[in-house]
Amino acid sequence: MPWKDLPRMPLARAIYPFAASSPADLPLELGDELYLFEQGGAAGEWYRGYLIAPPSLLSGLTSVRGQTLEKRVFSGIFPRNCVEVLDEDTLPDHTESATDADCDVTDFRAINKFSLQPQTATQNKKTIRRNGSNAGSLRIRRSAAATDSAQDSGIGSLPSRSPSQQSPYAGDKQGLSRNLSHRSIRSLRSQELAVDLSLTLPSVRDRPLAPVPMLKIGDETPASFSEPLIDEIASSLREWHSKDLHELLLSGRYATLDRLAILTQQLDLSRRQFLHDVLTSRELEQEREATVWRLVEGNKLVGSEVIVRDPKRAGRLLTSDDSAVEMAKLQSTMSLLDQPPVSLPETSQLHHLLLELKDFAQPGLDTPALSVYLCSKSMNNRPLVLTEPFAIEVSSPDDLKLQTAQAKFKTLFTNLTVSDIGRASGSECDLYLIVTLHANQTIENRFSDTQRKESLASTIPSPARSRESLTPGAMSMKRGRQSLMWAQKQFGSTRRRVPPNIQTTQGNRMDNQPTTGQDRSRPSSQGLRPRTQQEPQSVKRVIAVGVLDITRLMAQDSSQEQRLKLWSPAMTENVLSESANNEYDHILTEILPSGSGRYVQCSSFGDICLSLQSFSCQDAEELVVKTPTLLQSISQTPKLDFSGAPTKPRSDIYLTLSQASLPVKALLSHPERGPVQLPSDLDYDNLQLTVEVRKKSGERIDRCIHPSSNSPGITAWRTVAVDRGDSWDQVVKLVLPEEDVPEAHLIMSIANAPGFPFALCWIPLWDQDAFIKDGVHMPLLYLYDKVTSSTDNGRGAYLALPWNSRAKDDTTRDETFTGPVATLRIQTHLCSTVFSQDRVLVGLLNWREQSEEHLLGLLRQFTFVPETDIVKLINRLFDAMFGILVTNSGKDEYEDLVFNALVTVLGIIHDRRFHLSPLIDEYIEARFNYPFATPCLIRSYLRLLARPADPQNSRRLHATFKVGQQILKFITTAHAKQKIKETAIGVSNDLSFRRDYKSIFTAFESVMRDPSPILVGSKTLIVQYLHSWLPTGNDTFSEDEVYQIISSFIESCSAVQGKLIIYKLLLILHLSKNSTFTQHPVQDRFVASTKAWIEPYWGSFESPQTQWSDQVRICCSIVAAQAEEFGLAVPTFFCKILDSYQSIAATRHGLKPPQALELLFPVSYPFPSRPTTTLDGFNAPLIELAALLSRCSGSSLSQALDELGSTKVNVIFMALNVLSSILAGDAFPTNWLSLHIYHHRAALHLLETLQETLSTTLLPPPDDADEFNTDLWNIFLVTLLKLVGSKALTLETFAEQKRRAVWKIAGDVREQGANLLRRSWEAIGWESSPEDQSRYGVQRIGGFQVQYVPGLVAPIVEMCLSIHEGLRKTAVRILQTMIVSEWTLSEDLSVVEAEMIDCLDQTFASKNLSESLPQKLFVEELLDLFKEVARIPGDELWEAVKRLVSTIDKLLDLLAAVHSPETSEAVHILHTIQLMDFLKDMQKEGIYIRYVHQLADIQSKMQKHTEAGLAIRLHANLYQWTTVTVAALVDPSFPEQTSFERKEQLYFQMIKHFEDGAAWDCALTSYKELADQYENYTYDYVKLARTQHSTARIYESIAKGEQPNPRYFKVLYRGLGFSDSLRDREYIFQGEAAERQTTFTNRLRLQHPAAQVVPSGDIDNFEGQFLVVTSVTPYRDLEHPLYHVSKVPQSVREHILQSQPSRFAVTSRRHSPVTGVQDQWIEKTIHTTAESFPTMLGKSEIISVDVLNLSPLMTAVERTSRKTSEVTALHRRIIEGDDSALTALTDSFRSSVDPTSIASVAQYRIFLPDVSQPSEDDESIPEEPPLNPMQISLRQALLDHASTLRQCLVLYSHPPHNNLQAHLSESLQSTFAPEMAVLAPPSMPSLPETPYRPQTPSLPPSRGFSSDMPTSVGLTNGITALPQTLGNESEPAPTARNRSRLSLAFLKSPTKSNGDVGSDGVASTSARDEETNSEYQKPQRPAISRMTSSQSSAGADTDRPMTAQSSRSASMRKRLSMLDFRKGSLRSRSGGRGAVEAVEEE
Repeated sequence: MPWKDLPRMPLARAIYPFAASSPADLPLELGDELYLFEQGGAAGEWYRGYLIAPPSLLSGLTSVRGQTLEKRVFSGIFPRNCVEVLDEDTLPDHTESATDADCDVTDFRAINKFSLQPQTATQNKKTIRRNGSNAGSLRIRRSAAATDSAQDSGIGSLPSRSPSQQSPYAGDKQGLSRNLSHRSIRSLRSQELAVDLSLTLPSVRDRPLAPVPMLKIGDETPASFSEPLIDEIASSLREWHSKDLHELLLSGRYATLDRLAILTQQLDLSRRQFLHDVLTSRELEQEREATVWRLVEGNKLVGSEVIVRDPKRAGRLLTSDDSAVEMAKLQSTMSLLDQPPVSLPETSQLHHLLLELKDFAQPGLDTPALSVYLCSKSMNNRPLVLTEPFAIEVSSPDDLKLQTAQAKFKTLFTNLTVSDIGRASGSECDLYLIVTLHANQTIENRFSDTQRKESLASTIPSPARSRESLTPGAMSMKRGRQSLMWAQKQFGSTRRRVPPNIQTTQGNRMDNQPTTGQDRSRPSSQGLRPRTQQEPQSVKRVIAVGVLDITRLMAQDSSQEQRLKLWSPAMTENVLSESANNEYDHILTEILPSGSGRYVQCSSFGDICLSLQSFSCQDAEELVVKTPTLLQSISQTPKLDFSGAPTKPRSDIYLTLSQASLPVKALLSHPERGPVQLPSDLDYDNLQLTVEVRKKSGERIDRCIHPSSNSPGITAWRTVAVDRGDSWDQVVKLVLPEEDVPEAHLIMSIANAPGFPFALCWIPLWDQDAFIKDGVHMPLLYLYDKVTSSTDNGRGAYLALPWNSRAKDDTTRDETFTGPVATLRIQTHLCSTVFSQDRVLVGLLNWREQSEEHLLGLLRQFTFVPETDIVKLINRLFDAMFGILVTNSGKDEYEDLVFNALVTVLGIIHDRRFHLSPLIDEYIEARFNYPFATPCLIRSYLRLLARPADPQNSRRLHATFKVGQQILKFITTAHAKQKIKETAIGVSNDLSFRRDYKSIFTAFESVMRDPSPILVGSKTLIVQYLHSWLPTGNDTFSEDEVYQIISSFIESCSAVQGKLIIYKLLLILHLSKNSTFTQHPVQDRFVASTKAWIEPYWGSFESPQTQWSDQVRICCSIVAAQAEEFGLAVPTFFCKILDSYQSIAATRHGLKPPQALELLFPVSYPFPSRPTTTLDGFNAPLIELAALLSRCSGSSLSQALDELGSTKVNVIFMALNVLSSILAGDAFPTNWLSLHIYHHRAALHLLETLQETLSTTLLPPPDDADEFNTDLWNIFLVTLLKLVGSKALTLETFAEQKRRAVWKIAGDVREQGANLLRRSWEAIGWESSPEDQSRYGVQRIGGFQVQYVPGLVAPIVEMCLSIHEGLRKTAVRILQTMIVSEWTLSEDLSVVEAEMIDCLDQTFASKNLSESLPQKLFVEELLDLFKEVARIPGDELWEAVKRLVSTIDKLLDLLAAVHSPETSEAVHILHTIQLMDFLKDMQKEGIYIRYVHQLADIQSKMQKHTEAGLAIRLHANLYQWTTVTVAALVDPSFPEQTSFERKEQLYFQMIKHFEDGAAWDCALTSYKELADQYENYTYDYVKLARTQHSTARIYESIAKGEQPNPRYFKVLYRGLGFSDSLRDREYIFQGEAAERQTTFTNRLRLQHPAAQVVPSGDIDNFEGQFLVVTSVTPYRDLEHPLYHVSKVPQSVREHILQSQPSRFAVTSRRHSPVTGVQDQWIEKTIHTTAESFPTMLGKSEIISVDVLNLSPLMTAVERTSRKTSEVTALHRRIIEGDDSALTALTDSFRSSVDPTSIASVAQYRIFLPDVSQPSEDDESIPEEPPLNPMQISLRQALLDHASTLRQCLVLYSHPPHNNLQAHLSESLQSTFAPEMAVLAPPSMPSLPETPYRPQTPSLPPSRGFSSDMPTSVGLTNGITALPQTLGNESEPAPTARNRSRLSLAFLKSPTKSNGDVGSDGVASTSARDEETNSEYQKPQRPAISRMTSSQSSAGADTDRPMTAQSSRSASMRKRLSMLDFRKGSLRSRSGGRGAVEAVEEE
């Protein structure tokens, strides 16, 4: 069947690829979007349509900045079964995009920009290579299952493809059936996900579709209902690709581009994770938040608006259906912050670190082991060990893999606080991971057999036996030190004290041969000596240490792998530190001290690879439950101390073994021998300490020592070996049975391995009924012998010895001993919930055992008990205190002391270290069982409140207020338990309790009413904490009673001032969130009271106050909270909101600006804030008030307005002003997109409510028209027009992401606004007559509407330009009524026309409208509304409307052309001038002036200063030279001034441009006009003098000839491709001075890219565009008087002949016969232009063409002048340094002086009459025959040519050119003898030698000519009689290279012979040569002379023979004899000049 148009243009999508086989085919790929418009084929199996392809980045090269790249459109045919039509029946019912099928083909072709330049499939194949992407994204392969649910993601990805869109050949197993609709797919998807979004996702089913034809709002996939971020990511990536990517590339912002690329990859990955549902719920929540902030960051990077998406609502867009409070909060934080506003971490939040050893290479180590622990380091403090060590033993890489699989190399460091990781407020510590490497090292036996026999016998187990008893975990030692030079030694090398004869082979492993011995359970006097071993023994030492800073890792809760380098101390200072990371050096020096201060990297090992992952969780066990796959069966490494208050029982004792203090000559203690010297036969280089725990009985406690967190308990433990003076710094944990702790002590022996112990010491763990104090202890070292190691019934003898330096049992004294006595430094730390170190606390816990006096003493001392001890035993302590309280009930002293102690304990809840509040609550609810404590607590509390002003009592009262909630909880809980007991026995004391409880609050009110200043602190605390005290009485009092308590208390606060007002408002805010007032009766009373409570604290105020602004903010929080909790009707606060807004907006500049972002709607004070880099436009109070105002609409607002009475009008005025302020961006920046659009929607709802009120109550009937409030309705209509005309709603101009967001947030606001505008306009109109209804088609017209014409014409016309159909039609209808109303009143539409012109001009200028077609739609629509009028013949209204429409139509075209961004500058200037002409005709002077200066600015930026000056002249011509005052101008800025001043100011600007552009004639004309005014009218001689000076400078510039003349070109436009205004027209264009024709042609092609340049205008094919370009020159009129004047400089001549040209010549024919010059002639074509140049356009149209034939004589004049100009130009080039021009000059010179050359102009002398020369004796002067003007011109031209050649001779004065100079000079004298005779100076009489005194002129003389040159005094044969003496004035001005003044040789004495001074007074050749030789001693350019023009003439004359001058000497002498040569006369007249000049002046 034939091709036929489809009734609609449906959207289709390719579901199967199609390869093109013919040029008409359109290749398809999966997912391509198409628009179908034709169907054909035999059975309709083919479609023809448009393919929408993604934009190309290459198009960004020519795009407008900030504009989205347009998609490419291709057309062709394709099979029907390859596409699926997505019409209304198959589209998902939830889509919000416009129905594409609603637009027919006509609309698409007329409006859619994509269809303007469609490309065929053939063009597609030739121009682009499609990559399979339907939106510019990379295709990513998916599994078959993944393709069923969603589409690929990436930049520009399209909506998810349903299974019905798969390949036609796909089977059922690949997805759903093709028969399933999108609705079915969505329902299946929803059932699968089972997500209920009914509460979070607003309904959009009833939202109207987008009205713009072919406008695609965005993709909606089925998956987006569960995961909205899927579509949000796709939309954002597509926008960045089409709008921003090319700009980043072209602008070179590569750093931004790199960051955007990273974000794109992250977002793409997130989208895939959302699509495939691979995240856990926790991961999904985190990824949503991260994705939302990545989208925010991306938009900020590319400069786009921030769109609010809520992570808590699955990342969906917040819309107008959501809370304005949440919208404002998220918008402010996302716009001003770079990351979510995370509050300071809770100190209760604990952090955990998972560590796993991945890899470690340890070649050559013997039993290596790693010890890993955490430590913190703060400034100026030593590192603090935080955790137990975790031991890792690795023997081989295979063992490493095996152990890793078994999780033996993993541990979880638990319970780290925010202070530990450096995140607490004020914390400045860093967290480090320390890894210590231990290994066995061989020790050679340095004892002989004799020495071993003489050594002391040991009774404790031998070291070998002890090592046998050690478990593998015990070998994981921590510290010690070993200095190794890894570059020089390997493991196995001997230590430095090993004798030199003992050596090992490098690289061999040392064998570890442990010794054996007998196991001993305790020290004994008997024992076995170790067996003698000849083989080397080994000892465990610290080899190296690695340090890793993990502070940032812990703060981010992230995971990463780190490679850790190991470092070892260098043995000598000569070794340089090889540290690659010096930031760890400071902690290395403290963890592993180096004697040399330097370290070496252990490169032999390789790095340690660790995997680290941090977590945040309150409890480690809970964390394991949450992540079982990761943390199950992982050993935990606990912290050394409690992380806050302990919640689980624990009893660990930590022992830190530091070092042995063995100074030189140290003494060991001994009970019998006293101080004993250390054994001298030991080296003390392998000191090891052995530790055991024993009871007093001597019994050893087995397996109680744990060296690491993962090692089992051992009985005897040994440290690593260290050198003397070094530290072990090892931590071990002691786990002892509770019953053994009071009797336990430590016994330690020290030995130099592998020898026997030489000393021992001990230390008790229990002291005076408490555990030994934490801290450093220094036990004495006793000599190890029979006395100290003996036992008595198992009890060690050492127990009878004092363990420290002071006394046996004295642990409170100073244990540091400064003498030489040897000691051991250790440190103990108790971490237990069982034992305590404080005796007061222990005494209170055992209070029953204390006497009454002692107990009171303990209670008084309780305040000194450390908090750390209290929290460990908090439950037992509470039981003890309440037991004491109940036992001593009625005793005031006991009650008060216990109450104070209770307050002290409860006060710890404010210590962030412990997080004690949950434990106290748990104790109150579960363990507290003291029912009779109630009266005791109440009595104590009331006694405190009875004396609030007492200073001592006040401090206690403040502390009580801070824990008032817990105190009241104890009271109410105790009463509840008491009530249970009383109920059981039938007794009730409830009334008494209620009375006593209320008495507490009554006491609070008394405090608040007391005006004493001392009570301010107490009042503040009461108001701050009262809201937390009330819930404690919920079970006791009813809701009504609670409200009465609150109401009474707030009334008592009515007189508060200062900050108490803030806290009072905060109290109301907290009460608004109290669940007590949720019931309606109480809720209504509370809400009603709230309005009265907060009324005095917000509203209007006069002076700006920061506190008032803070009060307003808290009031906003109160209203928002009650609206959220209680459903409060916000309109009840409508007036207060408006007053507050206007007051703050008016005085905001007087308030101190915030320094950080203050979070909106605060609930605490001071307001929480976050640092930010910018706060431009942010005003927190205004944002909050605007958010509340957005909830004011509907019936509740109407009711509130009705209750206002007479103030209603003022309130509506305020509301409209506030709305205008919000929409204008006064409250927040307009680029906060979501919030800005939200308020547009809210403003529309508010305006609808106000319109209803205005129409019903404020619209009088026609009879009372005088009561109509014009101003009120005017501001309402203006506000409504601002709303619907807002740029934020123009969806058609937005990129995809922004367009999608605006549509989702607010829907079609313009459509609803247009309906409201129509209703409002009709409301103020009156009912029209039937005749008017039929004539104009309107129901209501006139009436009050006429009040707004022409005031509202401009905004209505602006609405008429909208592309939105509904808004445009409404505006056109209103414009029609305005036209009818104006015509009815005045029968003249000029006022309407003027307003429309002004509006259109401003609209195009402000909104950058550039297309006239969419903007002209309203013109036809307006004419259609007058179609009934048009049927009436001769109707005047219709004629007026047609004229109006014609004017507007033309103006629209001109404005669209002027504001089009795609035109070139030249075309733009042309359009601007055309628009200016139109405006001038329309008498729109203001707009005309603005465009004049815009044109001048454009020309000035293009460096076209002359054209800019001509443009300003247009403005100046509007004024006269009068004193009439003219109004001020805004654009451009001119003050109010007189017409003379305005015109003078414009002339100054104009002249400045003329001078910059070297338009001397234009400048001179302006200066002369100014000078005339100054001289003849204003008599301002000061300005006249300045004007004349400026004029003189211009003349001087002309004489210098510094500015070259421009070139001109003739252009002919041919071809039908040009418009009628250009076709077949010729123009003269002005080019640059040195511009070539090819350059000009290329510049012209830029304006007409499609044009072809042809050589002639004879064109056969008129289709297309053709240009004919010809070079032309300004026509020089040969009859100009200038040709008769002699001695005119060439520059002046050129200026006069070529200034302001309007006639241009081109030589068309030239006749040069062989018969001679008498028969030659030239034919020139003269083109006359309409305007003289320069012009504003740089071109002028040719209006006439003439042909001019030049006679032979005229040809001679023209050619001679031209040749002179050429020689002058070459001369100038050489002077300026162009040496290459010398050759051309020489050739030209030779041809000119060669009489036989046809190029010589000397042959033209035949046109002049021959004058015979008189004899020498005949003194009569022959008469010259008369000459016609042309002969005079020729004679002067020949004279000028000869003079010019003579000037050029000086260029050959250098020695290399002397011969050439002589030859040229002789030829010149011969060929131009008559001219040279005239130019020869006369013979001068001898003059006395007088020094030369040059005259200083008032102005600098011109370099081009001498100001002293004489004028001609007579003519001989048409030649000037007096000769030129100092050179021709036409000599070009010397450049900066030729400015040196040389001496004037002709003024010297003329008495010298041999021609030193010739008869003409010019220096001789010899003198000149002498000067020349002296000057050119150095090599110089051969062609350039530095001689002056006078010397040039002298040189030329001197070369001429003397006889050549004698022929004229007689007449000259005769003339000189007639002069008066009185002495000094000539000298005085000439002012020191030469005689010839003086003679010529005479």
